[in-house]
Amino acid sequence: MKKLRESLGILHKQDIQAIAHSFRLDAPHILLGDDCAAIPDGDGYLLLAAEGMMPFFVENDPWFAGWSAVMVNVSDVYSMGGRPIAVVDMLWSQSAERSQPLIDGMKAAAAAYQVPIVGGHTNCHSVYNALGVAILGRSHALLTSFSATPGDRLLMVVDQRGKAHPRHPFWNASTDADPARLRADLELLPQLAEAGLCDTAKDISNGGVIGTALMLLETSGCGAAIDLDAIVPPRNIALDWWLTCFPSYGFLLSVRPEQVETVQRQFGDRHLACQIIGEIQPMTQLVLRSQGESVTFWDFAQQPLTGFSPP
Repeated sequence: MKKLRESLGILHKQDIQAIAHSFRLDAPHILLGDDCAAIPDGDGYLLLAAEGMMPFFVENDPWFAGWSAVMVNVSDVYSMGGRPIAVVDMLWSQSAERSQPLIDGMKAAAAAYQVPIVGGHTNCHSVYNALGVAILGRSHALLTSFSATPGDRLLMVVDQRGKAHPRHPFWNASTDADPARLRADLELLPQLAEAGLCDTAKDISNGGVIGTALMLLETSGCGAAIDLDAIVPPRNIALDWWLTCFPSYGFLLSVRPEQVETVQRQFGDRHLACQIIGEIQPMTQLVLRSQGESVTFWDFAQQPLTGFSPP
């Protein structure tokens, strides 16, 4: 548990506290703490998000960093029940030559997900190499991380048709997949929202499924009990690695009990794993259970994570 609590992804989520209290009152009609900012617009919402790539990722695997910068933004939009419109990039590099693998990776992902890159910022005379990407999307029926309700079942949805990255805690189920299948798999999220089958979701990020659960619980003002024995990793993958990895296609859903079977069937029909891993509870703790034992992993009454609490 100590190793899981001190994993890099979860520690990085605590960095968000540095700005959480500074910005939460600037736009009172927008809830801060979701995967995207959901901006009311007509009969739906504009979705705005951005991601920056870790410096070591940009240096050691620039093509994959370019791909991932687009991919994670696309995933954030779909996790909100939306569909992406376009992305812009912010690229700093030491030369045009150093930029090219990053650009090639972004172009490949933009083509696979059919999301155009429409502008941004470029500097090829920087003293360092860095990449950020922002995305605009739109949702007609919002999925949010503020709506988990005691009694909901927590569902972990992943695509296990992939492979572990050789250097990073990343399950790659995207770069070798058929692009049409990638897009159709993601389309399930807005379809579930528009059908009224789910209103609460979060993209499984670099905090892994446990870190993502913590963020969802914090914004919803709830606790949960998660059964680690119910989390089944792909063949030959260790559970501790699977708990902390970024799964490329991975979502955590909080679903009303009467809708669970229908939701699971929707993902199962597309050969996506959809496992019940826990239940939302009216408390301040995240409790992890395994082999008949329970431990309080986190208590929001004692320690915030991102600092974004319910309105």
